[in-house]
Amino acid sequence: MRKGILSLATLSVVAALVLTACGDDSGDSQAASDPAKGKVGVILPDTTSSTRYESFDRPYLAQAFKAAGVRYDIQNAEGSAQRFQTIADQMITSGATVLVLDGLDSDSAAAVQRKARAQGVKTIDYDRLALGGVSDYYVSFDNVKVGEELGNGLRKCLGDKAANIAYLNGAPTDNNATLFARGAHAVLDKVPSYRKAAEQAVPDWKPEKAATIFEQMWTEQKGRIDGVVAANDNLANAVVSIVNKNGEAGKVAVTGQDATPQGLQNILDGKQCMTVYKPVKQEADAAARLAVALLTGGRAETNGTTNDPEGKRDVPSVLLTPIGVFEDGVKRVVTDGFVKASELCKGGYAAKCRDAGIR
Repeated sequence: MRKGILSLATLSVVAALVLTACGDDSGDSQAASDPAKGKVGVILPDTTSSTRYESFDRPYLAQAFKAAGVRYDIQNAEGSAQRFQTIADQMITSGATVLVLDGLDSDSAAAVQRKARAQGVKTIDYDRLALGGVSDYYVSFDNVKVGEELGNGLRKCLGDKAANIAYLNGAPTDNNATLFARGAHAVLDKVPSYRKAAEQAVPDWKPEKAATIFEQMWTEQKGRIDGVVAANDNLANAVVSIVNKNGEAGKVAVTGQDATPQGLQNILDGKQCMTVYKPVKQEADAAARLAVALLTGGRAETNGTTNDPEGKRDVPSVLLTPIGVFEDGVKRVVTDGFVKASELCKGGYAAKCRDAGIR
């Protein structure tokens, strides 16, 4: 474990050194009076695999960097590895000395990191570890534990009776998806009454691809699927659509992740048994602390390391704890401000929100 001296409580000291703001194309940049202090560039991966990146990560990261008083530029690669590279080049040219990268895949993200290092730019892996990369830090939720929450959640919903389980994993190019599946299997493979009926990764985390894949699973298994480990709420919603289409609404236990409004509504409807809530603000704040430490030459506090088998190294990491959410926990997600009651409880969900204690 590495411990340092920079915390959110001391960010005001940094703010005294780096001041004022101006905008750029992203609408999320600040400029300081002392350009020598550098700038942080953030590249988010896409807008389709999860709603979290634009709805939560972007505003929370912007808030954290503003609080620190550092210049920043947040952009989204829109699912394109080429755009990811282009944005990185532009950020470095415009003065970024630290890049926070949520890569689309390990190869393209690691290539950006190596190019950045050659130009003296520090990098942080955000949410996803770029295998074979050279990042200085990694910040994420403990992704094996996320998978364990999925597994424990499905087991809670199914009980220990005989059950056929399908696994709908995330993108095969996403190391997190591999870790989610590992964690889920670590829990569910130990239950002797469970049988793995099918398992497949979903390219690019696309919900429409998930729907096609799951419909094929359903057909091949003749509808005999009792539970589904869906790796996030978008994939879970695709499963729910196919289950509903086949007249089995609410009869299949389905997991999810990200605590999206759609996922929480499915839980209130009894169509999804749980989701994994990851308070993104914690992750954004941790990334900001790491970035500011790199900008100022300080040391940031980490709580562990993450092994990169391709890079043959252990990456200093901040690993946060995910939270399994069932119907009785939906209120917490709203209370935390992660999802607005006005968004969750609109239309026919008003009464269901009231029943769940959400006002």
